Amino acid sequence: MNAVERAILSRTDKLLQERPKSTPFYKRFHVPMMIVEARIIRRKAPTAIEPQMVHEKEAMLAALQDVRERTLAFIEETRGRDLSQYNMPHPFLGTLNAYEWLQFIASHEIRHMKQMREIAGTLPKTVASLQK
Repeated sequence: MNAVERAILSRTDKLLQERPKSTPFYKRFHVPMMIVEARIIRRKAPTAIEPQMVHEKEAMLAALQDVRERTLAFIEETRGRDLSQYNMPHPFLGTLNAYEWLQFIASHEIRHMKQMREIAGTLPKTVASLQK
């Protein structure tokens, strides 16, 4: 999760260094975020999880906390600035403005929480109880 959030923040930071570009009206339409959260359409990750990406639970939670703090700082830093004119394409959803990318972070996390609950529901009870 934090790799996606980190990538979005990095791309958005770079995008905000430029002047906003006009986006044609037809490109402003995109797949609704509720589709992301609902997990109706299954998507494969763009890259496979590499073993070096997996660390101890505490280290991964710390990394998630770090990127979340950066996201909240970004929101605070850009408060009062109109981010609706800054657009980036998403490979499945279409063109999203910076606000929609921030919403995507939340929807993406909700999607993964549902995915984890689904997986936990299939585990034997002894394993599932260890995950709490």
